[in-house]
Amino acid sequence: MIDLRSDTVTAPTPGMRAAMAAAEVGDDVYAEDPTIRALEERTAELLGHEAGLFCVSGSLSNLLGVRALVAPGQEVLCDADAHIARAEMGAHGALSGLTMRTWASTRGVAELSAIESMLAPDAGPYLVSTAAVALENTHNFGGGTIQPFDHLRAVHDLCRGHGIGLHLDGARLWNAHVATGVALADYGRLFDTVSVCFSKGLGAPIGSMLLASADVMAEARVWRKRLGAGWRQAGVLAAAAVYALEHQVDRLAEDHLAARELAYAVADRAPVAVDPATVETNIVVIDTGSTPAGRVAEQARAAGVAVSALGPRMVRAVTHLDVTVAESRRAGEVLGDLLA
Repeated sequence: MIDLRSDTVTAPTPGMRAAMAAAEVGDDVYAEDPTIRALEERTAELLGHEAGLFCVSGSLSNLLGVRALVAPGQEVLCDADAHIARAEMGAHGALSGLTMRTWASTRGVAELSAIESMLAPDAGPYLVSTAAVALENTHNFGGGTIQPFDHLRAVHDLCRGHGIGLHLDGARLWNAHVATGVALADYGRLFDTVSVCFSKGLGAPIGSMLLASADVMAEARVWRKRLGAGWRQAGVLAAAAVYALEHQVDRLAEDHLAARELAYAVADRAPVAVDPATVETNIVVIDTGSTPAGRVAEQARAAGVAVSALGPRMVRAVTHLDVTVAESRRAGEVLGDLLA
């Protein structure tokens, strides 16, 4: 099976397993795990922030990051297809008591005017006040789209001008960094809170990181424990993330190549299904046309290719370190033949 459902399906490499086995550990609830502390310090430095907090998932780090900026009864603005809006089980409203309004965009990149028109930082006694804006880079459901750096800077300036916080869901920020050459710190410094994942393209078995100021991280650590998400000798997991940072960032370029090869293979057989020119990183979103996406996914699996049906007429393929360029090309041929 060529499994392209997500880049979360990867298994730890032998080198990563060895690093996990050799990890020095302690009790992280007491902030005494040396491997976790080293990872938090290293990632904070990479992203241009004071401190980090190692979390079990990107959903948790997003929850804590947005909660740090938005009080109960206030709102966060984001894209209609943002992960925090579509794929985090309503946690922000259910657990943080905030509301969410969304804008429409093209493949996850909004017009600045669309964001500006929604800002209501002081909405008065009868409406909800905007406390933060959240952006996603790369944009998952948009097809791995990279947010242009000038756009990010413009949104930063807009939020600063209105006294509004800015959160980055950077689960796949590593992919944007490798594809563009923009430094991670240049991305990170534009935002008040940043979430990055180790368990997607970087291939670690678990783990994400929230970055912000030391004061915000101290409060986020309290909330992580309050939500039941403190952990003990998790340095064995942090060691996997450290290994990923040292060995599996630059190789993301191979995943980007594999995604383009997959897209070209689909387009050769079903030209209207995907435009390879829109494939920027490791995600390929394919339009199934008149055929229901669920049926295409079932037929593809029967032919040895696993993809995700993410809408009535959309399937997604995500390349990663456990699938070669040749296998990705073959998967594209299978999908293209089904759609043709």
